[in-house]
Amino acid sequence: MQEMKPQEIEKRSFAIIAQELEGRVFPAGQDAIVRRVIHTTADFDYADNLLFSESAVTQAHEALRAGAVIVTDTNMALAGVNKRALSQLGCTARCFMAEPDVADEAKARGVTRAAVSAERAARLPGPLIFACGNAPTALLRLHELIEAGKASPALVIGVPVGFVNVVEAKELFLRGETPYIIARGRKGGSNVAAAIVNALLYQLVEREGF
Repeated sequence: MQEMKPQEIEKRSFAIIAQELEGRVFPAGQDAIVRRVIHTTADFDYADNLLFSESAVTQAHEALRAGAVIVTDTNMALAGVNKRALSQLGCTARCFMAEPDVADEAKARGVTRAAVSAERAARLPGPLIFACGNAPTALLRLHELIEAGKASPALVIGVPVGFVNVVEAKELFLRGETPYIIARGRKGGSNVAAAIVNALLYQLVEREGF
């Protein structure tokens, strides 16, 4: 077994992914995102399950150029976002899930912390990209806020993993008008949410020569 540097491992991994995809072509902008999610998960189902609304990637890039705030539903996803690329584009990332007052409010109201976090996110100024990899209740509450005219995200990354309300929460956005990147079905996770965010960031950083 040959010892390889991290960059070499990543390059070789993407070469294997390309080989196993057998020449499949994805729409412009989506290819790098699909491949990075596969790289993160080693799961080729995402080549079919990862769905994009029309112009989702373009709209996400516009939001990032405008200094978007990326809100995650777990600190794990937040930790996975590349902070250097984020800083180069003048963007920030937030997660409200571990804040004590969020937990207190959720307990008092009898709702989940994820729902309260979605409400906090909706009140942030500027373009918002919401990256959900764990909590379908965050997606459900965000959808309610959008329907009520209280939230207007530039992009919703909806990739929660699990069995309860996961599919239903994702389908709400697939039927809606909010720009989305959705992992249809039960699969997803915080690592997938971070991978999608990073793919979007890397596309801009590389394109604009940072």
